[in-house]
Amino acid sequence: MTQTLLITGGTGSFGNAVLHRFINDARFSEIRIFSRDEKKQDDMRHRLNNPKVKFYIGDVRDKRSVDGAMAGVDYIFHAAALKQVPSCEFFPIQAVHTNVFGTENVIDSAIEHGVKNVVVLSTDKAAYPINAMGISKAMMEKVAIAKGRALGPEAATTICCTRYGNVMASRGSVIPLWIDQIKSGNDLTITDANMTRFMMSLEDAVDLVLYAFEHGKNGDLFVQKAPAATLDTLAKSLIELYKATVNIRNIGTRHGEKLYETLVTREEMANSIDMGQYYRIPCDNRDLNYDKYFVEGQEEISLIEDYHSHNTQRLDIDGMKQLLLKLPLIRKDVLGETGAILYPD
Repeated sequence: MTQTLLITGGTGSFGNAVLHRFINDARFSEIRIFSRDEKKQDDMRHRLNNPKVKFYIGDVRDKRSVDGAMAGVDYIFHAAALKQVPSCEFFPIQAVHTNVFGTENVIDSAIEHGVKNVVVLSTDKAAYPINAMGISKAMMEKVAIAKGRALGPEAATTICCTRYGNVMASRGSVIPLWIDQIKSGNDLTITDANMTRFMMSLEDAVDLVLYAFEHGKNGDLFVQKAPAATLDTLAKSLIELYKATVNIRNIGTRHGEKLYETLVTREEMANSIDMGQYYRIPCDNRDLNYDKYFVEGQEEISLIEDYHSHNTQRLDIDGMKQLLLKLPLIRKDVLGETGAILYPD
């Protein structure tokens, strides 16, 4: 039996990657793209020219528009979000409306319409958040996990989350900016050369979501193990790949930026299940009997270290270059490969 997939925020980088993975999958007779940007939808419609892909204009903040796209849906990848740290710092309530309330709207609509599986996309900035974007994403996770826990293991709808690190060349990431600076002959502007970030391709991020899609239980959080690199290594790798003669200029840390990113907190590590390439973190099923929290605890938590970008596998320049060459944009520029760039924004 063929099924219907809904991708919220489907015109973004991740939505494009998921769509590319599933557009020729016979399991899905229809893929719905739900977003508020009619220009991107129109561009995608003309580029694909595929009747299997249906487009819905709407905003996750408006549950009525979400309900209008939900009837008959079997699976949801919820990627719609405000993702840029500076804009969320200046407009934090907007991040709350989209990332927190919008997620609740999608999940509530999915439950009401009998959707089988919802995977909610999160970010490493949700672990020990220090900026508005990370705080809103942390609350988004809490909403999704609480909804899944309340539904229970036998529910018709399964809700789980994925948390991933820096997705290379996605919208708002530093790689497209640095490529533009290289092509213009300008200095590469680095906030802090020693800052580390997890490095994942969009394909890695899609793999993580598919793993959650296949193995997730209500309230689960999935994290993919990933290598990391310093911004200095990333910048030098790009300069070498493009054979550029530009300089690197340090400009200082931006609003709300961390020196390193945490993918799994030590509290989560204490309850995580090592699945090989992934960590599965089941939801906390304790009840609201607060009294016992004062007499019961987990001694091992104080002995466990977070899983973060300073203590994971560290890429050198050669390793970083190999990873960068997986990106269609860079392969086209550096290797001269022809063909459409799959993830244009």
